[in-house]
Amino acid sequence: MAATVSLRQGDLVWGKLGRYPPWPGKIVNSPKDLKKPRGKKCFFVKFFGTEDHAWIKVEQLKPYHAHKEEMIKANKGKRFQQAVDAVEEFLKKVKAKQEQNAGDDKGKQVGKKGEGKKAEGKTKKPAGERKRKATGPGSNSPTKKPRDQSPRKRGRPPKEDKGTTSPQPSSLKKLAMKTVSRFSWPPPTSEEDTAGDSWLLHGHRTLGTEMVLKKPSVTYQAISKRLKVSEEDMGSTSIQAADSTAINGNITPTDKKIGFLGLGLMGSGIVSNLLKMGHTVTVWNRTAEKSTSGGIHSEVWDQDDNSKCDLFIQEGAHLGRTPAEVVSTCDITFACVADPKAAKDLVLGPSGVLQGIRPGKCYVDMSTVDPETVAELAQVIVSRGGRFLEAPVAGNQQLSNDGMLMILAAGDHGVYEDCSSCFQAMGKTSFFLGEVGNAARMMLIINMVQGSFMATIAEGMTLAQVTGQSQQTLLDILIQSQLSSIFLDQKCQNILQGNFKPDFYLKYIQKDLRLAIALGDSVNHPTPMAAAANEVYKRAKALDQSDNDMSAVYRAYIH
Repeated sequence: MAATVSLRQGDLVWGKLGRYPPWPGKIVNSPKDLKKPRGKKCFFVKFFGTEDHAWIKVEQLKPYHAHKEEMIKANKGKRFQQAVDAVEEFLKKVKAKQEQNAGDDKGKQVGKKGEGKKAEGKTKKPAGERKRKATGPGSNSPTKKPRDQSPRKRGRPPKEDKGTTSPQPSSLKKLAMKTVSRFSWPPPTSEEDTAGDSWLLHGHRTLGTEMVLKKPSVTYQAISKRLKVSEEDMGSTSIQAADSTAINGNITPTDKKIGFLGLGLMGSGIVSNLLKMGHTVTVWNRTAEKSTSGGIHSEVWDQDDNSKCDLFIQEGAHLGRTPAEVVSTCDITFACVADPKAAKDLVLGPSGVLQGIRPGKCYVDMSTVDPETVAELAQVIVSRGGRFLEAPVAGNQQLSNDGMLMILAAGDHGVYEDCSSCFQAMGKTSFFLGEVGNAARMMLIINMVQGSFMATIAEGMTLAQVTGQSQQTLLDILIQSQLSSIFLDQKCQNILQGNFKPDFYLKYIQKDLRLAIALGDSVNHPTPMAAAANEVYKRAKALDQSDNDMSAVYRAYIH
């Protein structure tokens, strides 16, 4: 895109950022702490239909009205249309405001003429008397008249007028690609009311944490630090702005056929968001039989019991009978299963993924497993002419449902690019970490930290109880401290309420701790904190807490 006319503050524009399609926005003042990037000329744009803001290069901007028909023909998404509707609503309200102001001005002019005619009918008074009256204590001095006239035409609107002309933010959003930051804004009432915009930073989500920050200076430092780290990390790139209302409020789904294997806590939310964003998805789920005829518990491919698939079939998904069938009929197939054994069985087992792989077929394993398992799977997939990407996800069931996961990817970069719209639908951010195995290592480290933290929370809550301290008061204090986070609050609430409904299975966090410890052993690196936490989780499993939430580790301390 290249700007064909000069642009200025307050103009409505079409802005294009990276791979995303053009999106309607308005050029506004940037927050004082958010400096303009060096290099080419750019404007700070507020996008309609989202909370998104970005510095956009001038050559990536086009005037809204001149290119409206062209853009509408090129983009048919539901969220795109909602954004266009928001622009039109904005323009209608601006026009109505202008007409109201014009009507007020006309009424005032008519009033002045009437007053003038009335004055002409009166008897003229001597000049001296008129002068004394004009300067008397009860008079209205000419210098005061402008103050008596309505000042609302140029200044800020009264409080009750605010919020009537600009689309409202819908939800907390993510950090954006490189130079993008997310702010909420007090909506202006006219195009003139932009220079004096005041800003309130709305917030951003991080893994297990939701922060609402009210000081732009503090928040910008935090955001810029994260972005700087991301840019300077030579081994990784990232697609920031990946959530169910992506950077432009709309996701253009890939035309590739998507397959998804595994509809557990994480997989179900992922598939739901893929469907909502318009992807063509074929699903398959493995189920556990209670036992074989010999009484041996086993997991098999279940071609008959499709109860977990039914909901997604109703939402528009197709049903695959086996993993091999899904892979053979789809361009990109994702898999999200419990552990290394399940991941291997899915690929190497009867009617497994490997039997459906053909040259050019893409396989993306989103399971949290060890680097050795990932390397083995990559080798066999590529040996059949397939393309492989590992993409484990950081988050929990709620974040999966909300489309706010974090995706860590490694392997075939071309597959990573092809998965762009899928990653946007399922997550807030995705990172490409280089060669196969890197994403598995990073994911295990992240879950090692999370699992150790959860064990420490449980230990603190039980110590408070046995020393006669209020657990609720402990939580209240922690929430006011630097440790405050959504994760901390939710897990403590689970403990206080005795409600351990799974959001992240305890057995899976223990599995990740075990794999992280093994990762440390492989490079002769000590992991004593993780090892101690692992023992506590093992005790919780012995107390039959495996299928409860990870916060049920608390019960290991009280039994």
